[in-house]
This record gives sequence, structure tokens and C-alpha cells, in this order.
Amino acid sequence: MNVFIVYAHPSSDSFTYLAKEEFIKGLLDAGHTYELSDLYAMQFNETMSEDEYLREGYYDESKSILADVLEEQRKINDASVIVFIYPVFWTEAPAKLVGWFQRVWTYGYAYGPEISMKQLEKAIFFVTMGANTQDKIRQEQVEAMKIIMLGDRIHTRAKNKEMHIFDQMTRGYGNDENRTENQKKYLAQIYQMGKELTKN
Repeated sequence: MNVFIVYAHPSSDSFTYLAKEEFIKGLLDAGHTYELSDLYAMQFNETMSEDEYLREGYYDESKSILADVLEEQRKINDASVIVFIYPVFWTEAPAKLVGWFQRVWTYGYAYGPEISMKQLEKAIFFVTMGANTQDKIRQEQVEAMKIIMLGDRIHTRAKNKEMHIFDQMTRGYGNDENRTENQKKYLAQIYQMGKELTKN
């Protein structure tokens, strides 16, 4: 099975980076193939241009789509599963990932009366966050993130969709010991999810 990973984190000195690496190890150990879009490393331009806005705002398929967007759309259509790996920044994905959706989900590809985007078998979100999901406000924020990502951005574009939250990963704030324990536990889980991808 070919998996397309969209990874958005500005630093390799992060749990999110380790999560991405462990997931890939699991995929490879299970015999899967993958393509990776490391949005920061590839300096993906998250900013929609005026021409792109006019194409989308007027549903005008006669206007061309830029090469970097076409390449991301190709990666999607070559995959069976899409996986997003990113941290929570102020209750939102990093700007590069938000902009990736805004630019890659084009009219005639991801939405409209006729689309060329394939329906994927599965969409998975691995979301890392510093806060504790036992707190009521964090639970509400997670539900909001699910509505946005699973409900709106994926919707019926994948047959199955899921979001996994890896919380309490902040540095400092008296959380260092907890972070170390969680990191070990979470990385083992993420590896297994990569290795057992087709079992779920």
C-alpha cells in the first residue's frame, strides 16, 4: 500500500519529528511504500495568490493550477492512505498545513460537480499537543479540530478517517518527567499504527 504523508513541523528537535520517523519505520517494516511532503523542508508556499483566489472564487477551471499544487495532487492520487502529522499551534494546525489545504483543495479537484481527486481508503491525523486533554476546554478544542479536519477538509474524500491526539508533550511547566514517559509510550503506539495500517 502506498501512503502519502503530509508533515508540518519547523524543527527536527521535536516529538512531532520523532512521531513521523517512527510511523515511517512501522510502514516500512510492514512492507508499505510512502511519499513524504515535509512542508517546511520543501518550503511549501502556504499563501494563496490573487490568481489562485480568482480561480477558486469564480470556480474558473480555465485558470491554470501551479506546478507545486499539481505535484501535491498527484501524490494524493497515487496513494491509498493520506496521513497528516503536525503539532497544535494555538488550537490550529501550523499555517503551512492550513495553507496547503487552501491551495491543494482546488475546484474541479477536491470539490465541485465533477472532481478528479480519488476517494482515499483512509485519512489519518496524528496531532501532537502540549496541553492535557483531560481539561474540559481542551476536549472542546479537540472536538472543534475534528469538525474542521475530519468533517470539512476530509469529509467524503476518504472512506475512513480518524484523528489521534498525543497530549501532555509540552516542555517545562513541570511536565518534563511526564513528557519523557509519554514520548516512549506514544512512539511505540505510532510505530504499531504504521506497522498495522491495513488491520484497522
